[in-house]
Amino acid sequence: MKNVIRILALFVLASSPLIVRAENIAIVGDTIYTMNGNPIKNGVVLVSDGKISAIGPADSVKIPADCRVLKAAVVTPGLIDAHATVGLSGLLNQPQDQDMWEKSAPMQPELRAIDAYNAKDTLVSWVRSFGVTTVNTGHAPTALISGQTMIAKTLGRTADEDVINPAAMTSVTLGRNGLTFAEGPPGSGGGSAAKPPGTRAKAVAMLRAEIIRAQEYAHKREGKDESKRPGRDLRLEAILRAIDGSQPFLVTVNRQQDILSALRLAKEFNLKIILDGCADAPLVLDEIKASGFPVIVHPTMQRTYEDMENLSVETAGKLHAAGIPIAMQSSYEGYVPKTRIVLFEAAVAAANGLGFDAALASITIDAAKLLGIADRTGSLQPGKDADLALYDGDPFEYTSHCVGTLINGQVFADGPH
Repeated sequence: MKNVIRILALFVLASSPLIVRAENIAIVGDTIYTMNGNPIKNGVVLVSDGKISAIGPADSVKIPADCRVLKAAVVTPGLIDAHATVGLSGLLNQPQDQDMWEKSAPMQPELRAIDAYNAKDTLVSWVRSFGVTTVNTGHAPTALISGQTMIAKTLGRTADEDVINPAAMTSVTLGRNGLTFAEGPPGSGGGSAAKPPGTRAKAVAMLRAEIIRAQEYAHKREGKDESKRPGRDLRLEAILRAIDGSQPFLVTVNRQQDILSALRLAKEFNLKIILDGCADAPLVLDEIKASGFPVIVHPTMQRTYEDMENLSVETAGKLHAAGIPIAMQSSYEGYVPKTRIVLFEAAVAAANGLGFDAALASITIDAAKLLGIADRTGSLQPGKDADLALYDGDPFEYTSHCVGTLINGQVFADGPH
């Protein structure tokens, strides 16, 4: 019977148009992982007007006569990639679709991902074909401050239509990647930030100076004498949002000394930060836990070299076991600037200490909580956005396929993959 359901799911979705506008839909699943309680066996999810209207066992949820019915072996919330460059890095890997790395200055917090995001790039639909419905994407971790991330649905319309949060985090990189980039012309970037840092100490000193400069700017802007108030400074305004916590620093760090530097800086300025990467996390677990900051763990299958030489497929499991909130990511590597798929990264972590439940949470509800969007997505509950991923088997098994994806109640048949 299960094979019949899987075949039917493939037939129904593969024969659908690429996008079907929001409609009344019933998703019938052998197993539904709601991420809001125990899995539901032989369950139903009802979708109406782009939202989940009901969910429960098939014998308690009546399917209206006008519903389009989709069937799958496994149903999960739509997957969330907590840190990506997709949409700025494109599928072709050619200069015209590579906007994730601005090389003219080491600190550019004023850059916004939404101003470069290409929602129609094939790479966006590619990640969607595996069940990824939401991404926190932006500039690559290749400069001391590389820009601001955005959170978007992978609907493939336009940046303005698909965005959830246009300015979610400000990306900071401590370590080798924050020191190395191609310099622009003299004076690019402005002030003392025109030249890149050459050492870790210099990088932290430059970041500290920029934070102090932003504080002084805010004080002057609040002065009573309007004639003495400085003009608007987009760079410093972005830093101020990190200081007040409304747009936290996403700090990519891998070496243990860089992790500790980030924690030290956060304590000094009372910053809200999110740690990213953290290959050396097992060496400083106590310090990370004491900080209370979450971690977007390095891709499980990232290459081990330079700052990532201590990277391990067990990092996610060790962080989770220590009680540290985590999410998974696709991230970025310059040697092949396309993208990974968080589904596979989580699958490897699940097999190496994280376990199935925590791995699935790391790309659904836990990622949604970390990104501040859990009121809309990350779990299957009435009233939330109808973002779902449908599979013909265990989503972490390499023999399984994503047979369909729903975003805001729209059905996408990009696969199966």
